[in-house]
Amino acid sequence: MTVYVDDMYLHPLGEYKTPQGRIYKMSHMIADTREELVEMAKTICLNKRHIQKAGTHGEHFDIAMSKRELAIKAGAVPITLRQCSAMSIRGKVEGALGTHEDVEAWCHVLAERSS
Repeated sequence: MTVYVDDMYLHPLGEYKTPQGRIYKMSHMIADTREELVEMAKTICLNKRHIQKAGTHGEHFDIAMSKRELAIKAGAVPITLRQCSAMSIRGKVEGALGTHEDVEAWCHVLAERSS
């Protein structure tokens, strides 16, 4: 059971611009279970009401860089945006995220089955 934070902040997709013009670099935080996700949110002082896509395979928090650093210090595993996306797909297909180490191989197998 693990919590993960991606590197979306490295991509244009990870920039959030406020109406006042301030730019925040954002990441996704995902977990094997909702309980783990909410517990980590609590640990890094996020309000659980800010959860995105609650109750779906895509359940996550969008977090700023400062919260990402806190999550990693608290034990979250850094992953790539690609791994995060693949793990979300795997969660939809299999009901579990799997691991960041094997998710790209899993995608390759899934693609071969589809062709």
